[in-house]
Amino acid sequence: MAKIVLVAAVILTAATVAAPAFAYVGPGAGLSLLGALWGLLLALLAAIGFVLGWPVRRWLSRRRAAAASDRTARPAE
Repeated sequence: MAKIVLVAAVILTAATVAAPAFAYVGPGAGLSLLGALWGLLLALLAAIGFVLGWPVRRWLSRRRAAAASDRTARPAE
């Protein structure tokens, strides 16, 4: 039983201790990554904005159409 606990403790310790990666991301790759991230975020925000703005645009167009039909339906003075 003690051997199983020791093995489990060693495995848990080895799994949770992180070694340094020794990786380098140059400025070109970093800027490309940031550009792609900004593009993705802006596209997502634009899509949400268009979906949320759809009812407002539809309401405004119906309001303009109703106002235009009221002007044409009135007799000239």
